[in-house]
Amino acid sequence: MPGYSYYPGCSLSGMGKPYDESVKAVFSALGIELKELDDWNCCGATAYMTIDERKAVALAARNLAIAEKAKKDLVAPCAACFLVLTKAQHLMADYPELGDRTRAALDEAGLPYHGMVKVRHPLDVIVNDYKLDALAAKVKKPLTGFKVAPYYGCQVLRPYQTFDNAQDPTTLERLLGSLGATVVDYPLKTRCCGGSLMGTLEDVALRLNFLLLKAAKERGANMIATLCPLCQFNLEAYQDKLKTMFGEDVTLPVVYFTQLMGVALGLKPSAVGLQRNLVTAPPLSATA
Repeated sequence: MPGYSYYPGCSLSGMGKPYDESVKAVFSALGIELKELDDWNCCGATAYMTIDERKAVALAARNLAIAEKAKKDLVAPCAACFLVLTKAQHLMADYPELGDRTRAALDEAGLPYHGMVKVRHPLDVIVNDYKLDALAAKVKKPLTGFKVAPYYGCQVLRPYQTFDNAQDPTTLERLLGSLGATVVDYPLKTRCCGGSLMGTLEDVALRLNFLLLKAAKERGANMIATLCPLCQFNLEAYQDKLKTMFGEDVTLPVVYFTQLMGVALGLKPSAVGLQRNLVTAPPLSATA
């Protein structure tokens, strides 16, 4: 398999550390090379686009130019980073003036950019490059007893359907199934968790969180698997508050899909950051 450039972004260098640890551990176990992007910078997240679109595109495009120089696809696990980098590419291609100005700025910085690098999500790489039959052959501890609700969130496949259908994706379900997990039918799998609303309209965000957790429990899930650090934090960190606010216990572990992959591949729980999670579950505890 080809090697990939790796863009951790700010979240995976901070509160999303378990995601960073599990992505690196799983890719290493599968023999997939990841090389962290040299001198990467913040992508600007989704908020910067509303402040200054030109500067925001240039900020994100700098990472694309560095990755293009490395001549490898750029793997970005964070949903917001993945969206922003992909969006910057599309904006530069769809709006010639913006593209020309951004490329001129990059040229001045000694980073020519020609739009050749591909932005990839780890889920896409595992399913479409590594292949699920190869993954299944590597499973040492099938996820028997893991009833998992697959949660994509709202950013990875919207508005750009890069590797799956935006309305009814199945990539994560197929991956979890190949690990031996029981995949719970979860219609809210692409519904927003509230994102950064938790810092502005907390009551709205908390209700969105409650609905997601309640639906997963009602459908028999004993955990949620996600691929977004903000979704993971929002859904996990406020569960006690939700119980008080709504009078219903919706406690569920919320883990990264790569953490579950690590468990199935026989990696130590600490290698995939499971000790950092706030909520544990019997199936996960049994792997310790």
